[in-house]
Amino acid sequence: MNTFFLCISLGLCFLMFVSFYRCLMGPTILDRLIGVNAIGTKTVVLLLLIGFLYERVDMFVDIALAYGFLNFVAVIAASRYFHKRKGLYESSFKETKEIS
Repeated sequence: MNTFFLCISLGLCFLMFVSFYRCLMGPTILDRLIGVNAIGTKTVVLLLLIGFLYERVDMFVDIALAYGFLNFVAVIAASRYFHKRKGLYESSFKETKEIS
């Protein structure tokens, strides 16, 4: 069973690198925020898998819940900040302006 959780964890880490690529190379701020949120969600699941590996799920559930809450609040705060600055759509708007 530990091998199964280890393989799932490695696959999840690979998917986190794909989301990290979206964070770095996203054409808009929205793409970057979604990438950060996806990394945070995968980290919560990874924490739970680590809890299963160490057979201490009760401790890692608390850590995962706290991390998930912080991830949620951070993404909401960042999206509100960029929405008020009108910076959410600017890079995609500039690209469409250059094309036409």
